[in-house]
Amino acid sequence: MTRTPTLAQLFLSTKRNMSRLISHIVKPDDIDDIVQETFVKTYEADLKQEIKYVRSYMLKTAKNLALNHVARWDNKYNDSLEDFAQPPVQLTSINVEDDYESKEQFLFFCRATDQLSGSVRKCFILKKVYGLSQKEIASYLRLSESTVEKHIAQGLLKSAMYIKRMNHEQGVKHVKNTPQVNSSQVKKTVRK
Repeated sequence: MTRTPTLAQLFLSTKRNMSRLISHIVKPDDIDDIVQETFVKTYEADLKQEIKYVRSYMLKTAKNLALNHVARWDNKYNDSLEDFAQPPVQLTSINVEDDYESKEQFLFFCRATDQLSGSVRKCFILKKVYGLSQKEIASYLRLSESTVEKHIAQGLLKSAMYIKRMNHEQGVKHVKNTPQVNSSQVKKTVRK
């Protein structure tokens, strides 16, 4: 049996190494508890039989206690709310119908843009999807600003008419968050 003062001195000299070793395994809040438990376990084992390599025994015990601590069920499911940057589950429910309708409307939009002619499609997508200004689009496609404006208006009108027709064919009576566009509104926009 190692003398208690020698065990205590060895523990104090090894404490920093044990803390560093188990810091990679457990949370910072648990390190001191495990280090203290390591001393108790080492002391109990030393009372039963002599420990030849006390420092190695302490490090191995600290590591095993840390691994056991992590493996315990109550530690796996005992996370504080501060640990979560975002909630683990979505706190608002999504209506399945709304989700389906949203995806269906996006599909209609994609199909509507596919049916546009090449230059109209490019101008319309650069404006509505990428958010470029008419001036930027004109520069990028080497077109005049008035041509770009007309292509965007034409794309908006044709796409709106296509989506309206598809909604009517699908029997959708009311589409949320989809502005109704008619040809007179597009003509007013082009004139401005």
